[in-house]
Amino acid sequence: MISDPRGTAGLVTREVRNATRDGRPTKVVVARRSYPTDQADLWNAITDRERLPRWFAPVSGELRLGGRFQVEGNAGGVVEHCDEPESFRITWEMGEQVSWVAVTLTPAGDTTVLELAHESWADDPAAAEFWARYGPGAVGVGWDLALLGLALHVDTGAPVDPEIATGFTFSPEGKTFVEVAAAGWADGAIGAGDDPTAARDAAARTVAFYTTDPSEGGEQPS
Repeated sequence: MISDPRGTAGLVTREVRNATRDGRPTKVVVARRSYPTDQADLWNAITDRERLPRWFAPVSGELRLGGRFQVEGNAGGVVEHCDEPESFRITWEMGEQVSWVAVTLTPAGDTTVLELAHESWADDPAAAEFWARYGPGAVGVGWDLALLGLALHVDTGAPVDPEIATGFTFSPEGKTFVEVAAAGWADGAIGAGDDPTAARDAAARTVAFYTTDPSEGGEQPS
């Protein structure tokens, strides 16, 4: 799928922030990547119902301000803000867990920079346990893979083969990509104040659950 997984993983800038929402502490996982297209085209790629399945997944529901949507096989939520073609904010709901995703597009010469910020409660017991075990990489690497799919689609205009995408992290190239990405998220966590040893141990567990084929056994995320 990619010939230089280490270099490709390095195209994403990763950051972890400590923040607050409604007076409660949160963790924010931030990913940035530049795409060789204009702002209008990139906006279309990330919001158009016909293009989303070509690199991400089918999305049903109402893709408009106040509308409720559902990503096939993943989260659902509500569109809380939309400022075309610059930014949108959505809730990200999986079962009883609610978090928030904000996407901003910024023109930069012949390219457009996409920034994705995923915010979740830091004081929720389940979220805190998950963070202690996997750190920001569990969420962050998932978005890394989505941003990779978007890049492949933008570069070629073609859909990403779902069978190839599904097996990517089990390939040698995919494992290298995940290792580099997880290490980057560990560095972000350390920069935000996490214990270095705990952050790197969490990154190792993140690598294990992304790169171990379930049919072969091994640790998987819960």
